[in-house]
Amino acid sequence: MSTRDRLARPLTSLRLSVTDRCNLRCHYCMPEAEYAWLPREDILDFEETTRLACVFASAGATRLRLTGGEPLLRRDLPVLVAQLAGAVRWDDLALTTNGILLAPVADALKTAGLRRITVSLDTLDPVRFKALTRFDELQRVREGLDHAARVFPGFKIDTVVMRGVNEDEIETLVGEAARLGAEIRFIEYMDVGGATRWTAGQVFSRAELLASLTRSFGVPEPLPGDRWAPAARFRLPHGQVVGVISSTTEPFCATCDRSRLTADGMWYRCLYATSGTDLRARLRDGATDDELLRLIAETWQARADQGAEDRLRLADRRAFVTVTSLKRDPHLEMHTRGG
Repeated sequence: MSTRDRLARPLTSLRLSVTDRCNLRCHYCMPEAEYAWLPREDILDFEETTRLACVFASAGATRLRLTGGEPLLRRDLPVLVAQLAGAVRWDDLALTTNGILLAPVADALKTAGLRRITVSLDTLDPVRFKALTRFDELQRVREGLDHAARVFPGFKIDTVVMRGVNEDEIETLVGEAARLGAEIRFIEYMDVGGATRWTAGQVFSRAELLASLTRSFGVPEPLPGDRWAPAARFRLPHGQVVGVISSTTEPFCATCDRSRLTADGMWYRCLYATSGTDLRARLRDGATDDELLRLIAETWQARADQGAEDRLRLADRRAFVTVTSLKRDPHLEMHTRGG
């Protein structure tokens, strides 16, 4: 049975960041010119990562998702996937990637035990892609998408929708997902981590997303879903399934079972949290698995975080953290703690 927090939310989903590095500089995540990176010596090795994952499994975690930064930048990642898959019988073992490096390793990841994959895709326009990410890599992303369709059929595509940037591509992106046999999820622009230039005016809301889908395809049909899943799922009249993740305008903190472990072992119970628990220090100081399990269980049981709902209640809402704060503590970055 999973450990539960003060709001009866289970500890079932762990987002495990394997690196804070990324090979894109997306406008909504890494808009600044320079970043402070985690020291190499602090990054957990594969054995430490697997050991902590096993302790989380003992506390009730059944779903594990590898994130970054860009997780495929981590050398020999299929080796880590094989270790994780062999150590615990996960209900789900997944990975989120921007797709640039996916094509050469998709088969190896599948063979190692990876079950699902999500590819981030915010635009299909090459000029817009370069403006949004600062790199001319759309072709390699599209190659990664084609490999995902072959190796991980039914995979997911995540799209952050921003007013004045890509809201005019919703119909085109739905068509691309249909071509690939993928489920696409549209995500509201959030004011977390490195979104230092976030403004409320850039948020294209769930209501607007559904209205746009209705205009293009007809009325979406709501689908039943996992209570703890972040996306509300809909079937369009022509059969394509889409999801909407409305963390900004209609947050779902009451059903959030996710926590995040950074590549250097800092554990966060909320995407908006400004402090976490340093598990690496305890691990390297010689803590036993039982001691780590007790720490994780007791910390989760004390959890009452509702960060997105707290943000929604703010009358004058701005970017969550300042550039100065991010340089002082890179753990506040979205690319450090994982999506």
